[in-house]
Amino acid sequence: MNFPRLVLAGLSGGTGKTIVTLGLCRAFKNLGKSVKPFKKGPDYIDAKWLGLASGQSATNLDPFLMSVDKLKALFLEKGQGADISIVEGNRGLFDGKDVEGTCSTAELARIINAPVILAIDCTKMTRTVAAIVAGCKAFEDGFNLAGVILNRTGGDRHRNILQKSIETYTDVPVLGMLPKLSKNPIPERHMGLVSNTEYGPQDESLEILGKMAQDCIDLDKIFEIASNSGNIPQNEEPLWSGIELVSEEHPVIGVVRDEALWFYYEENLESLTKAGAKIEEVSLISDDPWPEIDGLYLGGGFPETLAPELSANKDRREHVSRLADSGLPIYAECGGFMYLGDDVEYEGTKYPMAGVLPLSTCLCAKPQGLGYTAGKIIQENIFFPVGTEIVGHEFHYSLCISRTDSNPSYALKLSRGKGMADGFDGMIKNNVYAGYNHIHALGAPCWAGNFVKAALQFKKERK
Repeated sequence: MNFPRLVLAGLSGGTGKTIVTLGLCRAFKNLGKSVKPFKKGPDYIDAKWLGLASGQSATNLDPFLMSVDKLKALFLEKGQGADISIVEGNRGLFDGKDVEGTCSTAELARIINAPVILAIDCTKMTRTVAAIVAGCKAFEDGFNLAGVILNRTGGDRHRNILQKSIETYTDVPVLGMLPKLSKNPIPERHMGLVSNTEYGPQDESLEILGKMAQDCIDLDKIFEIASNSGNIPQNEEPLWSGIELVSEEHPVIGVVRDEALWFYYEENLESLTKAGAKIEEVSLISDDPWPEIDGLYLGGGFPETLAPELSANKDRREHVSRLADSGLPIYAECGGFMYLGDDVEYEGTKYPMAGVLPLSTCLCAKPQGLGYTAGKIIQENIFFPVGTEIVGHEFHYSLCISRTDSNPSYALKLSRGKGMADGFDGMIKNNVYAGYNHIHALGAPCWAGNFVKAALQFKKERK
């Protein structure tokens, strides 16, 4: 199968590849093209901004979180019908989870047979950029470096030397040269870009980036490169294999989606639907009443920055606590698990939370867990059978502190990652499973069906 596609990569994090990708997505959208964005790696915030820039929700691709066949199937399903699919890489082009570069952006580009365009920060650099480009092109086999976009360039003299150097010493085309921006249109903080839910002038910022891309990048040449990508090798494994309809009774699973918690892979929600659940979005902040639910999914997000609002809604906190005590199946990831604790400490103030779990969380100045995770289920729970191998990721600045009078039970023993305490994650209590670890449903196909089964059982018992 063939459709126009490309991967936008950088030499490292912070080189401006997200700004370049956002600009390309908005520029092509403004030209009337249907743009499907993808984000390589475990990233919710960049993916959200890519969706806003393109007008279509972004899909995450990661060879660590799912099999190669699943990844190809996901890319093929979500990319079909778009005029161009644009994949934003993560970290440096060849950076993976080991010295071989496993799960790198370059590996992803090979899997989906996509040309790579490299965004390079040219601050305080001229001729050396040619050596970097030549080195990147020759570094790995089976990898198509189709062009470069030079970012943060100075005046005309700087741009002239950069372009001539690359043209003299390499055969890689320069597809655009972007100026230094006096101010980042989209501010950043400890977890990357500030989320769109907290930043007001979204469309204005994206229009600035789109206009810059139209003025400074050869969009026609980029579209030509994307259109000549060639075929993607067909996959052997169907995308939704392992996720089957559990029941047509459609138990209701509430999914918290508000300003505080909104980190979800859309495939996780889609898998719950395919397994038979009816999804109802609910809020922990709003006073709007909840429907009757048979399960609850609390994703990640920023409960710390919304802690005053979360804490102020005492009725909602008590309602969640009663639901947990009643045996409601509850699955919580990172920010969602923080809400289930006794309190969250942020900037010197403790904010009471739902009190479902005997723990507190405290925000720290440095990351307390960052990167891919792997482990095995060691305790009985309703979501994963004992012995299940789990892969995922964590990215949190909060530290989990269990109460001294508690005897916590953890379902997941990590072989890679920090988790909640000494390499353990997934605290269980009644039918609650909560931890720092994020999973992708395509890499843990049993999760959706088991969640729906538990919700169905709760529904029957309640009746």
